[in-house]
Amino acid sequence: MLRVYLWSRGISWTGNALTAVALPLMLFQLTGSAALAGLLAAVEAVPYLVLGLPVGALVDRWSPRSTLTGSSVISALATASVPMAAIFDAVTPAHLVLVGLTTSIAFVFFDAASFGAIPAIVGRTGIAAATARMMTVSTLIGIAGPPLGGLIAATTGGPAVLLIDAASYLVGALLLSRIAVLDGRPESDGAARGRLRDGILEGLRYIRSVPIIRDLTLLGIGNSLAGGAVSGLLIVAAVRTLGLDTDSPAIGVLFGASAVGALASSWLIGRLQRRIRTGVITAAGLVLSALGIAGWSVAGSFALGCATLVAWQIGTTTVSLNGIIVRQTLTPAGLQGRVNTTARMIAWGGQPLGAGAAGLLADTIDVSTALLIAAAVALLTAIIAMTLPTFRSPPLPTLST
Repeated sequence: MLRVYLWSRGISWTGNALTAVALPLMLFQLTGSAALAGLLAAVEAVPYLVLGLPVGALVDRWSPRSTLTGSSVISALATASVPMAAIFDAVTPAHLVLVGLTTSIAFVFFDAASFGAIPAIVGRTGIAAATARMMTVSTLIGIAGPPLGGLIAATTGGPAVLLIDAASYLVGALLLSRIAVLDGRPESDGAARGRLRDGILEGLRYIRSVPIIRDLTLLGIGNSLAGGAVSGLLIVAAVRTLGLDTDSPAIGVLFGASAVGALASSWLIGRLQRRIRTGVITAAGLVLSALGIAGWSVAGSFALGCATLVAWQIGTTTVSLNGIIVRQTLTPAGLQGRVNTTARMIAWGGQPLGAGAAGLLADTIDVSTALLIAAAVALLTAIIAMTLPTFRSPPLPTLST
């Protein structure tokens, strides 16, 4: 069943990797605005902030299979609307932002259900290995997908890329519908019939009651603030700082270079968590993220830009993966959806603010200054991490026994 799940995710991730380049590229080509590029990145993160709490509680009451397939179909319809509009030459910036918002809302539901799906498929002892395996597949696709997306967008146009993405969502949904083990509800007791508000509060209370989950979640805010700035300005920096054309396939290569860092992190995280204190992993990841962003802000060549993006992504992905695996390992099955969506909602809370603020700074001052501020945020978060009791927490195997 894990293999089918990985195939479904891999196919969808392939389409997402292409769209990750094509959608912001189409918006920047239409407007030339760094602020709007930052707005798109912000809009794509906002749904988690608004919907994370109620969706996490709701999904714990629903069949994971129905939630996963339904959200995939909705995403397919949203992305397919762009090539349909392109036929009539009716693609607008507002339409592109709306597509980003719709797929992001669907992702909140999908993500909440997926947190319960992994333990259901592999059991609690297999969570770390399955998560690392999924990240490996995701990042391998992330390495090849963006350059391919940039090439397709440059040769046939962005709408063709989004049509491929829509098809990938539909195929992924078909595969997910075959995983029977995901039919049951995560909650089987009377709690599932309780009030939605009670379910939300239960998830919040659990996060607050487990210090290491609470601290890693809060530190994620600083990580997402800095990461939002980098993501929101990647195309803008490539054009204004490195001098690339907006239709250059090299922009896709920059996205792919970032994915190389995520791949390295997915390979390292298991070894790190077995040998190194949990809090130290997060602090070190934040320092590396800060150094990578600072390097990207002053990169004077394409090669150096790729290298600094790899370093940034290793750091920021390590921070994220460390928090996710610790939460999934320590959280009871009936709380997986609401605890993980609530925690991610909090941890991702800085992303829209970071993306939006960085876009405005890039338009009013310059791109390099905006990125240097983001690097300072990551470094400050690392310093805070070193002062918390979590910094001295043991490696994951000791935590989970």
